[in-house]
Order: sequence, then C-alpha cells, then structure tokens
Amino acid sequence: MRPTDVLRTGAGGLRVRPVRGVLSALGVAIGIAAMISVVGISASSRADLDRQLDALGTNLLTVAPGQALGGGDARLPGEAARMIGRIPPVTSVAAVGRVDAGVYRNDLVPEPETGGLGVYAARLGLPQTVGLTVAEGAWLNEATGAYPAVVLGSDAARRLGVHEPGPGTRVWLGGGWFAVTGILAPTPLAPELDTAALVGWPVAEQELGFDGHATTVYTRSEESAVGAVREVLAATANPEAPNEVDVSRPSDALAAREAADETLGGLLLGLGAVALLVGGVGVANTMVISVLERRSEIGLRRSLGATKGQIRDQFLIESLLLSCLGGGAGVLVGIAVTGGYAALRGWPALVPAWATGGALAAALGIGALAGLYPALRAARLAPTAALTAV
Repeated sequence: MRPTDVLRTGAGGLRVRPVRGVLSALGVAIGIAAMISVVGISASSRADLDRQLDALGTNLLTVAPGQALGGGDARLPGEAARMIGRIPPVTSVAAVGRVDAGVYRNDLVPEPETGGLGVYAARLGLPQTVGLTVAEGAWLNEATGAYPAVVLGSDAARRLGVHEPGPGTRVWLGGGWFAVTGILAPTPLAPELDTAALVGWPVAEQELGFDGHATTVYTRSEESAVGAVREVLAATANPEAPNEVDVSRPSDALAAREAADETLGGLLLGLGAVALLVGGVGVANTMVISVLERRSEIGLRRSLGATKGQIRDQFLIESLLLSCLGGGAGVLVGIAVTGGYAALRGWPALVPAWATGGALAAALGIGALAGLYPALRAARLAPTAALTAV
C-alpha cells in the first residue's frame, strides 16, 4: 500500500463512526482552545499595557508625605513643588493638596455620606504633567481657578450623577455651590484622581481653609534620567527629613498588575493542559475500542496481504487525524475567544504565532501518544485469531 492509501484507510475509520470521532476530538479542542485563549488574552493585555505606557510615558514620578519619626503623618514643605522643579532633568511639576471638605450632589445629602470622594486643590499644570484628558467641558484656568469651579474625576462624576458640565451644573462642595466646568477621562497613572473633585489652588486657600501644603507632587523628567531624579527627589522635596517622603513610579504599579495577571494566566494555562490531557485520554479510549470492534477487519486485511506496519500506521493515522481535527477546531475557537474578549475590553487582539504552532504540535503529540498503544495492539493481532474473534 502506498502512503496515500494508508492515509485514506485511516480517514475511513473516522467516517464510519462520526459521532464518536467528534466527541473524541471535542476533548482535544477544549484543551487547545483553553490554552490558546489564556495565551492570547495575556498577550493582548500586555500589548494594551505597552500601548498605555507608550501614550502615558514611564517618566512620571510622584512625591507624597510618609510617616513622621514621632508617629502620625508627615507633611511636605510648602515649597516642595518649587524645589523639585529646580532639578535639571525635571521637565514639568504639578501638585495637588487634600482639602478638608466634602463634595455632594446637593445640600440635602447628609455630611457623612461622602461616597469615598475627596476634594483636592490642584495646580493649573496638572493635566500636562500627569497626562490628564478632559472628556467633557474644560480644565481650570487662571479665572476659574480663583472662583467656585470644580473639575470632577470620571468616577466622581458618575457617583454624583453629573453627566455633562455646564453653567447650570453645580455640586455642593465645602458648604457652598461650585460650578462643574469639566469631567476627566479615567487616568491609569493617577487613579486617585478618578474619585477626586479638583478645585483651583487660590479658591481652596481662600474659601475652603486649605493650608497650602501639597499632598502629592507629580513630576516628569527626561527618560534617561528617571532613575537619577528618583534618587534625589526625597532630599529635594524635604531636605530636613527626606526619610519622611515617599517616592513612587506609577508605571511600576501597572507593571506589577500585569505580573499578577501573568501568574493567574499560568494557572489557567495549567488547567488548559489538564483539559488537553483528558482529551488525549478520550482519544486513546476511542482508539482502543475501535481496535476491539474491528478485529475482524484487521484479520481480513492481514489475510489479504496487509503488513503489521500498514495496520499500525492505519490506526496511528486515525488517532493523529482525530487530534488534528480537535486541535484545529480548538485553535479557531481560542482565536475567536481572544478576539471577542479583547474587543470587549478595548484591547488590541493578539495571538502569538508560537502559541498557535505549539498548540497544534501539542495536539499531534497527544494524538501520537494516544494512538501508539492501540496501533501496536492492532498490528500484533494474528490474522486467524482476529478472524475468529467475531
């Protein structure tokens, strides 16, 4: 028999029992789809993170007061932002200061029900330094920063039920009405601003009792000097007590989150491998039963001149075809799941080529292992014993 004849014979065994073949291939397909989905979603998430960091930059550093030596919270000097701005590689500086006030939808809401929202005095250069985007309305300027005007973070606007800024849109803030001039888009590098109500520095000092001390200073520096700037930030912000200053890099938090997602992805990948193994056991079971059911066929073919190698190759090819069909279907399902999930999250869909190739190779490997014993068993059957075992 030519190799093509052996291939056709192996494929014929699948056509005789299509339902059993589909169910066996389905186990392999589930395992491959799970593995492709986990790898694809993880790769898409990393691509989205890279895209965010490319857009937002990794050169943003934040300075905040830490713990004082005597206990309690420390405080940054009033000149902290100005002193940080004098560091040569620093390109921009902006600050916010927590104000002891609440923000509510109207003056009828009980004072304790703050909804987790905070009020901050903000410098006008905050959007350029942090990378804030105003989704609706406009940011504060020299005029509105000195009057009762407020810009709401994305979550703050949602919780307050404010959907559109304008002259008639006001919130109750610090015991008075403030006009909403803008609503911010979500800020990945400064998520604390998503739940903030931001007012101008002058009006915070004049009407809200703000003491003028920043609680967070944001600074951008040249990419090549981020490490060096980070080393001197604490001593520059508070020369008298640099140990009471916390310096952080927001992009590191995004990278840490991605690392946690990769750990979970590894666990799910392991579960996909278990599902693939179960699928392989199903293929092996199908092939063993097929050999037992087709002993008369095997005996007849041996009597007509088929060699042991041809019988072995027939059943081995049948097992490989089952796994290949399951692997191909699993790859298609995994790609579809990855694409759908990525579209739902607004990520770029990405399935690495190595994952697709590796998945197909794994399916063929499982098929070879699952079909090896049944194929050898079929090849060892004696023609006379097989013909009489009907």
